[in-house]
Amino acid sequence: MMTLRQIRHFIAVAETGSISAAAQAVFISQSTLTLAIQQLEQDIGVLLFNRHAKGMTLTHQGHQFLRQAHLILATVDNAKRSLQQSTDQVSGQLTIGVTSLVAGYYLADLLTRFQRAYPNVALRVVEDERPYIEHLLVSGEIDVAVLILSNLEDRMALQTEVLTHSPHRLWLPAQHPLLEQDSISLADVAEQPLIQLNVDEMEHNARRMWASAGLQANVSLRTASTEAVRSLVAAGLGVSIQPDMTYRPWSLEGDIIEARPLADLNQTLDVGLAWRRGTARPALVDPFLTVAREQPAGGRKHSI
Repeated sequence: MMTLRQIRHFIAVAETGSISAAAQAVFISQSTLTLAIQQLEQDIGVLLFNRHAKGMTLTHQGHQFLRQAHLILATVDNAKRSLQQSTDQVSGQLTIGVTSLVAGYYLADLLTRFQRAYPNVALRVVEDERPYIEHLLVSGEIDVAVLILSNLEDRMALQTEVLTHSPHRLWLPAQHPLLEQDSISLADVAEQPLIQLNVDEMEHNARRMWASAGLQANVSLRTASTEAVRSLVAAGLGVSIQPDMTYRPWSLEGDIIEARPLADLNQTLDVGLAWRRGTARPALVDPFLTVAREQPAGGRKHSI
């Protein structure tokens, strides 16, 4: 039967990418750790790692199991926390990096839940562009970051975990002709004036999306304001492709915004955590990771 020790050993190997480094992290011999991973793979009946000369990399099933492993440990930690010493005895400062789009639509709920669980921990939040947040993580100037993971560059230096997959949909004004179609494609959108959100590398993601589809977007306006995108779409000045985490069905002026899926677009915006790989984490990072992995009331927001 699978044990919590096996799960912790699996996470250690997944985070370090090698048996030797993981063995040092969990204070057991390499042979014992190798046997534990092999036994875990036999117990669940799938191959979790690809073995190669430079170390261990997760298989597709391994990535899926890693997410569930974190949730299992978070649940156990929550149960222990409710029975043992009060979390109000935990104190210190946690420095969190965040990018602007995530700050506006994801951070408030996460920080609120963490402060409720750890009222005596002081939170310091640094908001900046993704490359600078990566630099601060690698240099140890911030402890953990909450950001869009799609464009991370220094993946060898950072450990990441996706918290939310946010699908993209097409935003349209009420009574737009495309609303009458049973199915809408990117080719249909390419014929329309497009409002492009230009913040948190969203335009970079959009260019990659259009290039992979072999199409050219008809961008009529760029803005760094999501509220401006809402108002412009609702006013009938264009359409826009946006992640569901930013959607609500009205503009500031009170006009209706419709949202429809695109038949040939499966790309999601992945929001998650990043922290420095391979070194001892600051003491307050683990409690933060545990709270972040918890399901908020009503479940995590995957789509509207």
